Amino acid sequence: MTAPHPPLRQFYGAPHDRERFVKDLFDGSAPWYDWAIAFFSFGSGNWYRRQVLARAGLNKGDRVLDIATGTGVVAREALSITPSVVGLDPSIGMLVAGREKARLTNVQGKSELLPFRDGSFDLITIGFALRHFADLDGVFRECARVLRPNGKLLILEITAPRSRLARALLGIYMGGVVPAAAAIITRHARVARMLRYYWATTRDCVRPEVILSAMRSAGFRDERRDVDLAIFSKYSATIPVTPARPASVSREACPSESAGTRAMTVPAPAESD
Repeated sequence: MTAPHPPLRQFYGAPHDRERFVKDLFDGSAPWYDWAIAFFSFGSGNWYRRQVLARAGLNKGDRVLDIATGTGVVAREALSITPSVVGLDPSIGMLVAGREKARLTNVQGKSELLPFRDGSFDLITIGFALRHFADLDGVFRECARVLRPNGKLLILEITAPRSRLARALLGIYMGGVVPAAAAIITRHARVARMLRYYWATTRDCVRPEVILSAMRSAGFRDERRDVDLAIFSKYSATIPVTPARPASVSREACPSESAGTRAMTVPAPAESD
């Protein structure tokens, strides 16, 4: 089991409390999430996500799964390229907030136990959410299972600099300035708490080489990391045609949504000519 970061006891008491804390945190801050992310990125996030998807080779007709979709900021950009996009997230608050912004098929569920058949998707995206998983190995194994041969995993993430000075400066901005400004503007302390947590997980996240190793161990190949502006990491890897996947329990006979998963389905927009 590879955790993305050690327990953050300033936010939750014990490791087993992490999942409930994260779910409650994002449920409570969902209405302001898109605003907070746009504020943090100076409004450049949509352009960056669109460019990354285009460079990844996403084509019209590809089936996309956006894991930890939140309000669907990555899924909405994918929807501008292909009409077949599914978002998955454990936070019902985030899914409800995102439903107001786009007509997406959303499923409430856990990334460590994807409620989809084997070989269902051409592309899986994870947008700035890797740090919120409990087990990277389990998530990557599930991604490998539901991807078709030659399917691709694409991960966007912020990586804290190795330099102490650069890390300290980024921490002042992400962990101090942004949460304080958000609290003043929104008048909601929970938004500031979410952004402080965002920085803490970024600061303490495992290094890129650990992430790449976990991807390869799950059966991915051609794994690589590209970096923009020193901190924005793009991880990508593919499932080979004949993958040497680790032993796992196949759920080939499962329906597209498990019995224990609540789904909120909104028909995708009709494909235009």
